[in-house]
Amino acid sequence: MEEICKLSWYHGNITRHIAEALLMANGMEGSYLLREGGTEGTYSISVRGRDSVKHFKIAKDGNVFKFGITEFESLESLITHFANQPLLGGNSGTLVLLKHPYPKVVEEPDNYEDIVLQSTVRSGATERDLQFQTHANSLASKEGFLTKQGWFVKNWKTRWFVLVRNELSYYSDRAKDKPIKTLNLEDCQGCWKDDTTGKNYSFRLEYPDRTWYFYANTEEELKEWMDMIKWKLKQIRKGSVRSCT
Repeated sequence: MEEICKLSWYHGNITRHIAEALLMANGMEGSYLLREGGTEGTYSISVRGRDSVKHFKIAKDGNVFKFGITEFESLESLITHFANQPLLGGNSGTLVLLKHPYPKVVEEPDNYEDIVLQSTVRSGATERDLQFQTHANSLASKEGFLTKQGWFVKNWKTRWFVLVRNELSYYSDRAKDKPIKTLNLEDCQGCWKDDTTGKNYSFRLEYPDRTWYFYANTEEELKEWMDMIKWKLKQIRKGSVRSCT
């Protein structure tokens, strides 16, 4: 553990959200960092792809580190693996090249704003009220290929999809910078598995003006997309409740 803590790109027990915020705001494609995992004896590698952050687990079993389909006999061999820029493939079929270790410590300016006015609005809020007012959108993200059904012509086309914050955008291909369309999940009424299209691994998103149909390539990929979208919809509804209190 002490050796891991000495790594300049080990960020300790930061959350998944903080890792995504750091890499999306300041990293580049291929930037990555190491952090504690959710359970004892595990670590997570967070890697920025083009438009999203992916997370991979490292399990420590005695002196052996298990990363993906490979076991490493020592921390040194694991670090050497990262030094040679490993190429990872996830369930989505997309590849991520680990190129740029993201350091925990960066040089920062030492300047602060002086407070020249300090007062209160007298809202009558208490410390308990702050618990309900605290809210921020998660950066939880995902990208990969899905096949969607057209609106006027009911044909199917495979598109590159990017889910970031509360927006689901799709592109004609991965190299494009401008999306064909962006769906705002704040307007989405629900996400359900679908068996009406005749396609395997199909799901739908319900909007007031349209129902969108998609299908993934595998059952596992379908579950990942649906779990992420449903989780975001749940967070959106939580935020709406907070804003109304």
